[in-house]
Amino acid sequence: MTESSPAASDEDKIRTLIARWAKAVRAQDRAGIRADHDPDLLMFDVPPPFQSRGLDAYMATWDTFFDFSVKPVEFDFHDVAVTAGSDVAFATAIGRCGDLSSGKLEKLEFRLTMGFRKIGGTWRITHEHHSVPAMA
Repeated sequence: MTESSPAASDEDKIRTLIARWAKAVRAQDRAGIRADHDPDLLMFDVPPPFQSRGLDAYMATWDTFFDFSVKPVEFDFHDVAVTAGSDVAFATAIGRCGDLSSGKLEKLEFRLTMGFRKIGGTWRITHEHHSVPAMA
C-alpha cells in the first residue's frame, strides 16, 4: 500500500481525529470532544455507567472524568493501530491518564478500542470501549 492510496489516507485521517480528540480532552474542551462523534455513539467505559448510548449520555460521562483527573489533564495514547476499510474502520491504543478517584494520584493505563464509520465522506466515531486489565 502506498502513501497516496485511499486506505493510507483514511488511516492518517483517523490518526489525526484521535489526536484531535485527545487534545480536546486535555484542554477540557467539550465541544472538541464531541465534534467527531456520531449522535448514535455507543460507549463502554471503566467507571459507571458502563454503557452510554447517544452523544448526550456520552458527554455526561466527561464530568466524572474531569472531576477525578489530575490537572492539567493527562490523556495520551501510544501503540495506536488503525485498520481502515472504505467506510468502516477501527483503532486500538494504550492510553494513560492521571486518576484521583481513590484520593491519591494513580497513573492509570487503559485500553482503547474505537469504531468508525465514514458518513458523507467524513469519519465519525461510532463506538468507544475503554477498559483496564483485571487485577489478579
